[in-house]
Amino acid sequence: MKWEENVRRVTPYTPGEQPQKNGVIKLNTNENPYPPAPGVARAAAAMDVEKLRLYPAFPEKTELAKELAAYYHIGADQIFIGVGSDDVLAMAFMTFFQSDRPVFFPDITYSFYDVWADVYKIPYERKPLDGDFQIRTEDYRQKNGGVIFPNPNAPTGILMPLDRVEEIVSANRDVVVIVDEAYIDFGGTSALPLIEKYDNLLVVQTFSKSRSMAGMRIGYAMGQPKLISCLNDVKYAVNSYTMNMTALELGVEAVRDTVYFEECCNKIKETRAQAERELTRLGFVFPKSYANFIFASHKSVPAREIFERLKENDIYVRWWDKKRIDNYLRITIGTKEQMEALYRALSQICGKT
Repeated sequence: MKWEENVRRVTPYTPGEQPQKNGVIKLNTNENPYPPAPGVARAAAAMDVEKLRLYPAFPEKTELAKELAAYYHIGADQIFIGVGSDDVLAMAFMTFFQSDRPVFFPDITYSFYDVWADVYKIPYERKPLDGDFQIRTEDYRQKNGGVIFPNPNAPTGILMPLDRVEEIVSANRDVVVIVDEAYIDFGGTSALPLIEKYDNLLVVQTFSKSRSMAGMRIGYAMGQPKLISCLNDVKYAVNSYTMNMTALELGVEAVRDTVYFEECCNKIKETRAQAERELTRLGFVFPKSYANFIFASHKSVPAREIFERLKENDIYVRWWDKKRIDNYLRITIGTKEQMEALYRALSQICGKT
């Protein structure tokens, strides 16, 4: 058909499976196993639905922006809010990566980066991680059109120390460097303090993981006011009303309840430590994780076999048929009860008792 000649062709991002049947143990999409803060439920119940006939306020003018600014001790003009961190990152690609030079990101990383680059026709280069799945900072000292990487990395869970993050930022002062911190609340040190020193640094975080609000789609970027202003200019040229009123109001309660937030993060870290012990006992090896998942390979049983047999037991983990990582499983940290069910199934699959 003639019209197909003008269609933009890209290979889309492939998310983890979303099983629709009841009773499954879902450890494949890094969702938080605990509910949002209690105040979120109260605010949802008290919402005036009459307001939904109105357009929402611009995100940077809302109470959510003020709460985030107060929480992180920065100005409201240093925050950009979007529909999940995916929307924020896509907008950042569109805004900052306009050079003829390639954008750099790791070869084993969040697999949406090359999708956005293809959609927006941005040249890019994947920089290989070393044999221990570590970023080699020297690879990011060449001329480029921008840099992006997650910290902790996904799907490995490996954390880059802050001094090495700064090494990459300082070596690329003529382009924007984006640090994607979707998992930073599970044990890492944020690069946020560096935004006062570097006007080319954008730090992106999300409500989807540590704040248990993946279904609300709230993400945000933090940087110097000029960077945020550039993002807003592009956003409002595309869609002025990107955030819905419900997300903007409920997000406030998630930020305010710091006690609940810290309790949930600590429970996941404690369960992760137990998972490390159990998986080691079962014959798995894995890098130290600072995320809400573990990237594990078994010493003798192929990852694909484990993946398929777990599915037969209604337990879902993530597996990729990709070079270098096709013998690894990414296992989200669930509740204690979910993880115990996982260990029982793995004991049978891996021949351990």
